[in-house]
Amino acid sequence: MDEQTFKIRTKRLAVAIVKQMDTLPNSRAADVIARQVIRSGTSIGANYRAACRAKSTADMVNKMKIVEEEADETEYWLEILVEAGLAPKEQIADIHKETDEILAMTVASIKTLRNRKS
Repeated sequence: MDEQTFKIRTKRLAVAIVKQMDTLPNSRAADVIARQVIRSGTSIGANYRAACRAKSTADMVNKMKIVEEEADETEYWLEILVEAGLAPKEQIADIHKETDEILAMTVASIKTLRNRKS
């Protein structure tokens, strides 16, 4: 997948997350978790953009590791939403699937970059 397509996907994911979090029940728990999902979910694309401007392969690997961490954290919070009964699994299935695909592509990119370095 090319850089521009990945930028578009991560931005689309961020927008979908922001919109989806507004549909959660009005409770303290939902608010706290929604903030976490929004923070980590929007950070995926922001950090990917930073990785695209990396100064070296090592710098790019480090920045992509942040993308990986944020995607993994987003998946964690989405799972908490479902397990805590704050959102039905079906309601966030598309967001969860896209986050999982982005995470898998990020891990594959990191492996490719590390192999290029060696």
